[in-house]
Amino acid sequence: MTKLTLGSHPHLLGFEQLERLLERTAKSGNEGYPPYNIEQTSEVSYRITLAVAGFSESDLSITVEDRQLVIRGRQAEDGEERVFLHRGIAARQFQRSFVLADGVEVSEAMMENGLLHVDLKLSRPETVVQTIQIRKG
Repeated sequence: MTKLTLGSHPHLLGFEQLERLLERTAKSGNEGYPPYNIEQTSEVSYRITLAVAGFSESDLSITVEDRQLVIRGRQAEDGEERVFLHRGIAARQFQRSFVLADGVEVSEAMMENGLLHVDLKLSRPETVVQTIQIRKG
């Protein structure tokens, strides 16, 4: 039995990148920390909100690497020796990745009440109609 891939289908030319994108998305961590929401705020904008209680702005970094939004958090260790009787608040590092489609850009990020909001904007390309001249061989 032959495995049908996007790149091998005769009507889907140049979609090999989409197949690699799906594989990359499947490999990204499915860990549940930190919890997050994704909401559509308009027809051309989205907001990703991560619950990052205990992290300051300097503990967080947001980068876009190869069409992938990567949000990392790392808290600095306290120099003090503290004795916890119960430790239920996570103080661990994290990395959360989101694959961005072509045309999706990060517009801004802000912290509010322990929530990190990352706003995304979709810029739709203009539809182009191109006429191709046929030449004699």
